[in-house]
Amino acid sequence: MSEEYFDAYVPSQMAERAKASGIRKAKRDFLSALFLAIQAGAFIAFGAAFYTLVTHDSAAGAGLTQLIGGVAFSLGLILVVVAGADLFTGDTLMVMASFSRAITIRAMLRSWSIVFTGNLLGALAIVFLVYFSGHWQANQGAVGQHALAIATHKITLPFGAAFASGMLCNVLVCLALWLCYSARSLADKVAAILFPISAFVAMGFEHSIANMYFLPAGLLLVHDPLFASSNSALNLSSAMGNLVPVVLGNMVGGAIFVGTVYWILYLRRGAPETKTGADA
Repeated sequence: MSEEYFDAYVPSQMAERAKASGIRKAKRDFLSALFLAIQAGAFIAFGAAFYTLVTHDSAAGAGLTQLIGGVAFSLGLILVVVAGADLFTGDTLMVMASFSRAITIRAMLRSWSIVFTGNLLGALAIVFLVYFSGHWQANQGAVGQHALAIATHKITLPFGAAFASGMLCNVLVCLALWLCYSARSLADKVAAILFPISAFVAMGFEHSIANMYFLPAGLLLVHDPLFASSNSALNLSSAMGNLVPVVLGNMVGGAIFVGTVYWILYLRRGAPETKTGADA
């Protein structure tokens, strides 16, 4: 077997793979796109639930606790990439196919709409299943109290801070996916995901699909007599006050700061082609 087979794909090849992925996503029929999106929403929700559990009673310092939580949360994107699913935040990279005129803007926006809706449905399904499973009552209700505290903290972010945090989050998420386009093996993909995702979680940046788990979880818990907190201003309006700027920030961070930049570097007319890893 040739040595080249074991080498990572170089950036120009990664860009072509990203474009091809965008084309496939734009051409999916409605049912396939919806169910792949529901899967992704559920996968990210599993990562969010795992994060909540491992951080709820950590005796480590704040930074180390967040790092451990980031590693746990990485489960979500690993499942998306390896098991196969469509995640709205990652699909902002479809701009690379759109700018190359391989798909229309209308097709891209249709795909985004379906995927966003499916992600929400998948995340909500896990919220309700976790609620009815009694998981939040673990450790004398400390897990549920922590889940409520996470949601309550999110609604305190001003619009601008939530927007900027959403941008920074999806730069790292899309960089993780971009690195996955260099991968030739399962181990490569897991390694590509682990550090960027752990970084965004550890730094407290905002991910819209994760918040589709965290915020509805808080909305359930704030009305539960076992967890209700008079200090929480969490309601549907305040939850949307977080989700809207985070969604917009995720779109800008992924589509502009990753997708557009790499399209300019490798896919625009006249862009140089990298031949080896050393040239990258």
